[in-house]
Amino acid sequence: MGDRSSIEPFSATLKHFRTIRGFSAAALARRLGIDPSYISHLEAGRERGSSDLIRRMDRELEAAGALWNAWKDDDGEPLPAETPEETPASTGVLVLEDEACLTYADGTYHLRMRRLLRNVGSEPVTRYLVRIAVDRYPGEPERSNALYRARPLTWDELRLEAHCGKEAMGWTVKHDRDAFKEIWLTFANDQARFPLYPDQEAEITYTYTVSGDKWGPWFQRAVRVPTSELSVTLAFPTALDPTVWGTETSLTADFAPLRTQPVRTIDGDQTIFSWSTREPQLHARYRLEWRLKTLHTAESESETVNAIPPSAAMAGAGIVQEGDPLLHTTARRFDLPSEADEATRVVGELLDAIERVRQLHTFGKGMGIAACQIGIDRAAAVVIPPNPGAEPIVLLNPAIAETAAESDEQYEGCLSYFDVRGLVPRPLSVVVAHTDLDGTPRLTRYEQGLARLVLHEVDHLHGTLYRDRMLPGTDPIPVEEYRGTGRTWNYR
Repeated sequence: MGDRSSIEPFSATLKHFRTIRGFSAAALARRLGIDPSYISHLEAGRERGSSDLIRRMDRELEAAGALWNAWKDDDGEPLPAETPEETPASTGVLVLEDEACLTYADGTYHLRMRRLLRNVGSEPVTRYLVRIAVDRYPGEPERSNALYRARPLTWDELRLEAHCGKEAMGWTVKHDRDAFKEIWLTFANDQARFPLYPDQEAEITYTYTVSGDKWGPWFQRAVRVPTSELSVTLAFPTALDPTVWGTETSLTADFAPLRTQPVRTIDGDQTIFSWSTREPQLHARYRLEWRLKTLHTAESESETVNAIPPSAAMAGAGIVQEGDPLLHTTARRFDLPSEADEATRVVGELLDAIERVRQLHTFGKGMGIAACQIGIDRAAAVVIPPNPGAEPIVLLNPAIAETAAESDEQYEGCLSYFDVRGLVPRPLSVVVAHTDLDGTPRLTRYEQGLARLVLHEVDHLHGTLYRDRMLPGTDPIPVEEYRGTGRTWNYR
């Protein structure tokens, strides 16, 4: 949705170098000492990252400056070489007071922002940039992405209003995505223009609302322009027994507790938490989080009933769903080693998809994914064994060379129709012919559960689904009736 021109170059460059260097999102995050979900946010354009982090990524991925050069500012121009002590090119605006007031009532969050601005530059200021970002499930980016793909944040529900003093401010959309909006508030409306001239001050306010099922239990303030004082007030019904805590981070420090604790007061049936800081460091981020005990219990019960169906969640994570002709097509083989780069790219895409779906489900039996399931018509699959720490099994141009006579029946699931599980007979042992990137042919034997996983994926690459393997008269069962989730298959 909307104009992604200022984000796509960096996001695409990061993903490109991560893939060709053979890093999964989790592996790169471990190298950088950050949460894996942050890599997903960067590649989705939901975070920009700090200059220090981008430089570290550039070095780690041996990108020779490509990542840094792709990291654009909001106007699409390359950022200057910046140190944590340096201030970016001045916009001419100083924020004297930055006040945020977030209230939760009747299942909806209401936000009121107030800023007292001073023009300390030499030119009139005619617009001011505002960002709105939501994340229902922080730490579970693919779960949030699936939610917002199905139910994007809309302008109608936001009901955005903005004023400069008593004058209504106009606004134009800069970015419009499922869970992220950027707006230029303009010092003008249909009847008048009221730019902020040098040495003048002006108070701007804007308000919007977000339903509780789209807003996560957090609120973050980022210091993007010089600010003298920043304050946040959170108000919750006392009946929900609210608890609030906070963290801060900057270009020079990782996440740490807020230096001062939010102050808690009771006002009638409201519990109010107030926090403030003076002269916050440029580029610092202050994050307040909360737990609403009664609400949490109610939401958990509601989510059990109204949760996104498993297949819809997988579709939201980019998995091709049943009905797509690609699932019934024999995949094109790689010509190796001449197509080694293409094969490496496809395997990287498969590993990325695995990271996404593992955010949505616990795979106690291990898991696998074939290229056709992410919309790629090539003969590649990846299998993740069930034992922790095991290396992924990469299969290029796989074909079944030999199967054991002994077999058994076990329930299987498929990411392409994840709402059901089916009882499937499979050989207890299999030998697979496959090819290395350098063109070397291989024969590898797999036993029991690993054989089942490998056979499932090889079938995918030949247009066969596990339903095609089920015995006549046997039907899949709804996932709600299956009792083996999170556990390994049973072998004597």
